[in-house]
Amino acid sequence: MKTYTPKEGEIARDWFVVNAEDRILGRLATQIANHLRGKHKPEFAPHVDMGDFVVVVNAEKIRVTGNKLEQKKYYHYTGYVGGIREISLKDLLVKKPEDVITKAVRGMLPKNRLGRALLKKLKVYAGPEHPHTAQDPKPLDI
Repeated sequence: MKTYTPKEGEIARDWFVVNAEDRILGRLATQIANHLRGKHKPEFAPHVDMGDFVVVVNAEKIRVTGNKLEQKKYYHYTGYVGGIREISLKDLLVKKPEDVITKAVRGMLPKNRLGRALLKKLKVYAGPEHPHTAQDPKPLDI
């Protein structure tokens, strides 16, 4: 018996829309990451981009548990001496709410070129509107 490997032309990609209002950040991000990878499909292969497109709306209305709003920090380094920058989750939700979900999902994807390709299929919007109505996304119940 031979192992089946899906070919690029055989992969069916769907569009899903997720309403992030009153959803817990980590639980939402794991479900989004699974759909981006295609782990919900029976023909899943870990080395092939099998996933679907995911559109997230109402990113500014997510929830977190515990004291994460004040205690969780995001760091980045500018490359200069003393150039470490930090921002709290509360401030990032005010400044760029899309980045909160994007960073959470990015951490759950592979750290290689496949993971970077998968992240391009994630579309996150702060409000309830999105420009992907032509793709007719189906609601994703999480």
